[in-house]
Amino acid sequence: MSPSAAAQDSPSFFQLGLETLLSGHSDWLANRRVGLVSHQAAVDSSGLTSAERLWRDPRVDLTALFGPEHGFAGLAGAGELTDDTMHPAWSIPIFSLYGENRKPSTAMMDQVDVLIVELQDLGARPYTYVSTLRLVLEAAAESGKTVIVADRPTPLPCVVDGPMRESAFESFVGLVPAPMQYGMTPAETASWLKTRLELPLDLRLAPMRHYFREPVRQSVWPAWVPPSPRIRSWEAACLFTATVCGEALPALDYGSGTDLSFQVIGAPWIETNRLIKLLKAEDIPGVDFEPITYRSRSGLYSGTELAGLKIIISDYASFRPVTTSVLILDGIQRLYGCERLWSAPGTRPEWFDKLFGTDRVRLALQSGQEWKSISLSWQAENESFRRARQACLLYPEGGVS
Repeated sequence: MSPSAAAQDSPSFFQLGLETLLSGHSDWLANRRVGLVSHQAAVDSSGLTSAERLWRDPRVDLTALFGPEHGFAGLAGAGELTDDTMHPAWSIPIFSLYGENRKPSTAMMDQVDVLIVELQDLGARPYTYVSTLRLVLEAAAESGKTVIVADRPTPLPCVVDGPMRESAFESFVGLVPAPMQYGMTPAETASWLKTRLELPLDLRLAPMRHYFREPVRQSVWPAWVPPSPRIRSWEAACLFTATVCGEALPALDYGSGTDLSFQVIGAPWIETNRLIKLLKAEDIPGVDFEPITYRSRSGLYSGTELAGLKIIISDYASFRPVTTSVLILDGIQRLYGCERLWSAPGTRPEWFDKLFGTDRVRLALQSGQEWKSISLSWQAENESFRRARQACLLYPEGGVS
């Protein structure tokens, strides 16, 4: 047996979904025009993107690329529309799924027989790649095309937290009827969506090999490449749903544009030690808070040195990001009043509601409900969701598979 073959038989040998697809199911692609929904963050252990891997493989006829929000190159800002273009070296189209079209059009689908989806996602409903996944599945079902989801690790793969999205608050940051943090990999999510939406779809999954549901980044996984400009680290990805509410509340700065994006909350009027003392007294599991001073780069306080807190995950297994978000907001309101948080210029309560998928959280906060009762309000629906997703989970928790 060759050294490489021996390594692949080792129980510690990790493979991404795209690698298991190409090594074990290349027949799914034979004599078919292949489209790829992906971006520059989808890299393998050698640093090659999924697009490069497919383009170099003589067995694959790659005919079109599709880019989600932030573009195929991953450089566009949040909410920045992107256009269709041609790949400069390969002369194949790169279709934008965050421009004139959010859902692949009939003309786009006519370019392919099978679509591979490989995106570095966060397992978080407001992060729009899961919305793109849903629309790709729906377009494929309507056009009779096959979808293959090549799996990748996601942050917090065991965590279900936050309110279910209500139908009245459906939007592109709330297109899937799931909790805010839903604890599934892309392949698991696709399987769940097919069942939940009753899609007549030829869906095939390319799972990872020797992966288990580990929220701490493993050394055998590929290097982290930011899937969007502000998610610069694994820690930021894990904390996304704890701080994304800052997009709607300009009274708070959450480090946007810095290397601490989504990991900090600050404001010129925050008394850091006082706030941290209050938050720590609540003894919420899995998270700690440290004082920090940093310079804001955007929003109301751009260019200002801010005092704030840095959120530290102390135990990934018990950490609940959405619950942590509500705790912080409740603590700020208790110290500084509701008006301080909700009356700043540019405050967008409707965006806050879209991010949370409901207005229940905002209304509860504004009425003075404490964080524990708000968190308890979604526990029953979280448990129901856990049971519903169980049949779609592909990997065990902890240990070696």
